[in-house]
Amino acid sequence: MDYNETAREILRNVGGQENVQQAIHCMTRLRFNLNDNTKVNRTELENVPGVMGTNISGSQFQVIIGNEVPKVYNAIMENSNLGAGGTKNNGAPKEKEGIISTIFDVISGTFTPILPAIAGAGMIKGILAIVTTFGWLSPESQTYIILNAIGDGAFFFLPILLAFSAAKKFGSNPFIGAAIAAAILHPSITSLLGAAEQVHFLGLPVTAVTYSSTVIPILLGIWIASYVERLVDRITHSSIKLIVVPTLTLLIMVPIILITVGPLGFIIGEWLSVGVETLFNVAGFLASALLGGTWSLIIMTGMHYAFLPIVFNNIATNGYDYLITTMFAANMGQAGAALAVGLKSKDKQFRALATTTSLTALMGITEPAMYGVNMRLKKPFIAALIGGAAGGLWMGIFNVKYYILGGNVGLPGVASLIGPTFLQGIIGMVISFVVALIVGLLLGFKDVTKATTEPLAQDKVNIVERVNEGEPNGDATVKAEDIMSPLNGEIKDLSEVNDPTFSKRMMGNGIAIIPNDGVVVSPVEGTVTALFPTNHAIGITSKNGAEILVHVGLETVNLNGKYFDSHINLGDSVQPGDKLITFDVNGIKSEGYDLITPVIISNTDRYESISPACDNNIHKGDILLQLK
Repeated sequence: MDYNETAREILRNVGGQENVQQAIHCMTRLRFNLNDNTKVNRTELENVPGVMGTNISGSQFQVIIGNEVPKVYNAIMENSNLGAGGTKNNGAPKEKEGIISTIFDVISGTFTPILPAIAGAGMIKGILAIVTTFGWLSPESQTYIILNAIGDGAFFFLPILLAFSAAKKFGSNPFIGAAIAAAILHPSITSLLGAAEQVHFLGLPVTAVTYSSTVIPILLGIWIASYVERLVDRITHSSIKLIVVPTLTLLIMVPIILITVGPLGFIIGEWLSVGVETLFNVAGFLASALLGGTWSLIIMTGMHYAFLPIVFNNIATNGYDYLITTMFAANMGQAGAALAVGLKSKDKQFRALATTTSLTALMGITEPAMYGVNMRLKKPFIAALIGGAAGGLWMGIFNVKYYILGGNVGLPGVASLIGPTFLQGIIGMVISFVVALIVGLLLGFKDVTKATTEPLAQDKVNIVERVNEGEPNGDATVKAEDIMSPLNGEIKDLSEVNDPTFSKRMMGNGIAIIPNDGVVVSPVEGTVTALFPTNHAIGITSKNGAEILVHVGLETVNLNGKYFDSHINLGDSVQPGDKLITFDVNGIKSEGYDLITPVIISNTDRYESISPACDNNIHKGDILLQLK
C-alpha cells in the first residue's frame, strides 16, 4: 500500500482537510469528526486501496483500514496541516449533535489515543500473570517488582492519561489537565485520604476516595475544568495569562474535585459496577449471550466505546470485569465463520482470503474477516453472531471474569482471563469458534466468482470494477480472431510463470511476455471491462467476444499503483494499439518484482483452440494468439 497516496485520497474524499475537525485512530479505524458529513464521497472512498469500508457512529465518520491504520494515520498527518489532534472548526458550520452522540464522541475521542499505552501495559501484566502461574518468576523477586511497575504504571496513573486526552478533546490545555490529575494522585493526598481521620479543606469536608485507576471522577473534573479555564482566560489580561490561567485553574479545580466532583464520580462509577455485576448475577447467562451475539454489531457502530468507562471502572473497583469476556466470544465467532467460508468456497483465492482473515480474527483483529468475508456473504455473518452468542452463554453460566486490561481480545490476550474461571473462558472461546464454524457450514452461502476475488485475495478489499455483473459473457457467442501483442518483449509459455494461478492455467489459457519497455497497448478493438485501481492489470472484451486479461508482473498488486499509470477509464472503447497502461520497468525491478506479464483469455472454454502465433521476440501489433 502506498500510504501517502491512500492518505491523500482519504482526505480528498472526506471533504478535504478543511472539513476535518479532528482525526484520530483506534486499532483498525480512522475516526473523523467532520464539519459536514454530507461532503463525504463514500463511494469513491470505499474504492481507495486499503480502505475496507466506512461507517458513521453518531456524528463520527469512520474509515475502516485494518492492521495498517497507524501507518495510514501517520501519512494523513504528514500530508496535511491537521496536527496530532486534528483541527478546530476552521470557520465551517458545525452540525448540531444530540446528547447521546456527543457523549459517544467524547468517550471515543478520549479513550482512543490512550489505548496503545493501555494495550502495551496490559500485555506486560498478562505475561507476568503467565510466568507467575507456571512458577517461572516469584512475585517477591525484584525482577517481578520492576516488571509489574512497568505494566501497572499506566493503570495506576490512568487518571493522568485520561486527563491529558480529555483536555485535548474538550479544547483546554492538556498539560493543565494532567497537572490536575497528578495533584489528586500525589502521595501526600493519597496518604491523607487513606487515614482514618476526617479530612477538611478550608473547613469543607473532603470525602476519602482512592483515585488511582479511576475513570469517571477525572472525566467529570476535566470537563468542568475546561469551562473554568476558558472563563479565567477570558477575564485575564493577555500580559499575565501565562501565569494566571494555569494557577487559578489548578487552585479552583483540584479542591472542587476532592470535595465534590471526585466523590460524585466515584459514586456513579460504583453504581455502574454494581449495576453490571447485579445484571450478570441475576441473568448472567442471558446477558452474556446477548452481548456475545451482538458485540460485532455494536463494534460496527462504534458504540463499544460507551462501555469502556464501565470496564475500566469495574476492574478498578472489583478487580475484574464481565463485559470484555463476551467480546472474546464474538471475535472467535467471526474467526469460525470465516474459516467455514475457507473450507466451503470453491474459489481458490477466496478460500485463501477467508482462511487468512480467520487467523487474524483469532488474533483479535476482526475487521478483515467481518467486512472482507462474513458480511460480504451475509450468511456467514449470521453464523458468527450465533457463535458469539453460544460462547457468551457459556461464559455467563460460569461467570467468566476478565482481570487485566490488555487491549487485545483474541488469542494473544487470553492472559487477561487468568484466574479461577480461566479454563471456562478458554472453553467459551472454543465453543464460539466451533459453533460459528458448524453453523457457517450448515447455512452455506452464495459463493463468489473468480472475477470478483482475485484482488480480494491479495488486498483484502474489493478493488475490481466491472462494467457488467455476473459471469462475463455468459453464453454469448464468440468468433475466431487474432489477438495482437500488447507489449514488446520475449515470449514465454505460461508454464514458465512462477505463479500457479497462471502456470496451471487456472484463469484460462494464454501466453506470457517479458516486457522490453513499459507500455501496454490494446491488443484488440473492444471495451475496457475490468480495471484495477492499482493499474497493474486490465481486462478488455473484444468486439468478437474474447475476454483478455493483461497482468503486468507477479504480485505487483502489492505496489498499490506505485510505478503504474493508466491512460484509459472503465468502459472506454479502444482500438488496437491504443495506449492502456505505462509502467516503470526499472522501478518495479528495483523493488524485487518479477515483470513477466501473463496475457490470459479468461473465457478460454468458449474456444476450441488458443494457439501462440510466435515463440520468440514480439512487437506491439504483431499477432500473439490465434483464437478458433
